[in-house]
Amino acid sequence: MVRSTIIARVADGLPLAASLDDDEQEFSIHKQQAKALLKRLTESTDQRCSVETGPYVFHYLIELNVCYLCICDRSYPKKLAFSYLEELQKEFQQSFADRIETVDRPYALIKFDTYIQKAKRNYQDARSQRNVEKLNEDLQDVTRIMTKNIQDVLGRGERIDKMTEISSKLSEESKKYAKEARNLNLMAMYRKYGPPAIVVFIVLVVLYLYSKF
Repeated sequence: MVRSTIIARVADGLPLAASLDDDEQEFSIHKQQAKALLKRLTESTDQRCSVETGPYVFHYLIELNVCYLCICDRSYPKKLAFSYLEELQKEFQQSFADRIETVDRPYALIKFDTYIQKAKRNYQDARSQRNVEKLNEDLQDVTRIMTKNIQDVLGRGERIDKMTEISSKLSEESKKYAKEARNLNLMAMYRKYGPPAIVVFIVLVVLYLYSKF
């Protein structure tokens, strides 16, 4: 069954609308994963994809700079999940096409939940006659839609972020050590040339004073 739904803008990952779920606490971890996934989407991301996470699957489609994502049980038919998302996409685009790019706060279009709940009810039971008929329809071949693992999707980004962080720290450490090395070199030069320079300076002063008197 369809458990939860999030609609977000691809350009910045801003959530525009979502389903108000009764089991919010149960899915809190998976919703955090979904939001992390949405923030990693770019224009070059797969336009349709299924991402497995524990007992659930995130199915999403991207259309006109908007990502429609639903969390479903692993046993829920992929074909129905994408049919559900296509319905949401058509209605959302028809209702909010002129506001998608100008929204500047999260969930500004939350009133779309009314339609989401209606669509969810229609798609909840995969064995209902309506949905069985949809499964038998000649829809797009969903077997070509790639299936990934959540760790592959999020983990790769985390590793890149970690490498960037390590690289930044190494750069800072290198600068620190370079500064310390310069200071040590200066101190070594003072120790080596300081005493003779002082002696020469004193001699010059003495000679100068001697010449005056």
